[in-house]
Amino acid sequence: MRLRSLLLLPLLALGLIGCKDDSAPADQAAAPAQTFHWKMVTTWPKNAPGTGTAAERLAERVNAMSAGRLTIKVYAAGELVPALEVFDAVSRGTAELGHGTPYYWKGKVPAAQFFGAVPFGLSTLEMNAWLNKGGGQALWDEAYAPFGLKPLTAGNSTMQMGGWFNKEINSLADIKGLKIRMPGLGGEVWNRLGATTVVMPGGEIFTALQTGAIDATDWVSPYNDLAFGLQKAARYYYYPGWQEPQSVLELLINQKAFDALPADLQAIVTEAARAATQDMMDDYVYHNALALDELKKSGTLLKRFPDEVLQAMQNESEQVLGELAAQSELNGRIWASMQAFQALATSMQALSEKELYDWR
Repeated sequence: MRLRSLLLLPLLALGLIGCKDDSAPADQAAAPAQTFHWKMVTTWPKNAPGTGTAAERLAERVNAMSAGRLTIKVYAAGELVPALEVFDAVSRGTAELGHGTPYYWKGKVPAAQFFGAVPFGLSTLEMNAWLNKGGGQALWDEAYAPFGLKPLTAGNSTMQMGGWFNKEINSLADIKGLKIRMPGLGGEVWNRLGATTVVMPGGEIFTALQTGAIDATDWVSPYNDLAFGLQKAARYYYYPGWQEPQSVLELLINQKAFDALPADLQAIVTEAARAATQDMMDDYVYHNALALDELKKSGTLLKRFPDEVLQAMQNESEQVLGELAAQSELNGRIWASMQAFQALATSMQALSEKELYDWR
């Protein structure tokens, strides 16, 4: 019996330990997960189709994926900061996130223009491939790092239209003295061909075009242009969108705020931005087709830029891009990387996408 008692002692001890764990006090339970509440400022009018809704969907996706540990409140242009002050607001920490397009910041970061839209440059699929696989993202990070910002793609409006005009463009002579809203590198090309360009946020375009403050404008493509009613302010709708063969929408992230997140929330923000890009691409391919049909029925006159004009635009684009590349060592590396990838991609696209479209 004495031996049996000695053998039972370890078992009794284990039983007591088990009972102690089961009855642990409530205050010894795991601490609740830390939560974060962020603000996102955008350059878009509230609920603007495609652009504004992309920001809202991104915020909703992050909230759902994080089970409420990271919530994002979205502010449209002018609600917290003006549209063209988004970059500075995120840089100084007024908001943790911003949603816009890179060429709006060319006065602060000239290299940013490479990551938005390049005239006669990469297509949507090619741009995403260069950023995600071809080294473009590392160069983008390098360009924004001095401002305490981390950039990610968070949308792409795909190939745009050439713009809305209140006069026909039949030759280079028709460009002289034209007042056109055109940001980015495309705007510089128009300037060199004799036009006068202005930059204004989307919410001001319709009134400026209708009142004659400008003669022409680009915006995006049928989906957005129809929503803005631009067909009521101008008669001629030009193509192709040489100035923006694609257009990246970016998520600006305050680097310090991002670094303060746990690794899983950082991954959620990153993947939510990636999902936003694909969602927006799908959105535009679908809705552009529907909107173009509606514009045709409304009497919009579709016009193709003459070859003479397109050739001049391409020539000037090469000059503008070469000069931008020469401004700094970083700019030169970005442009060399993009050009090298475009040369490779063009060969493949000529055998695939182009052949299909021609036969269709």
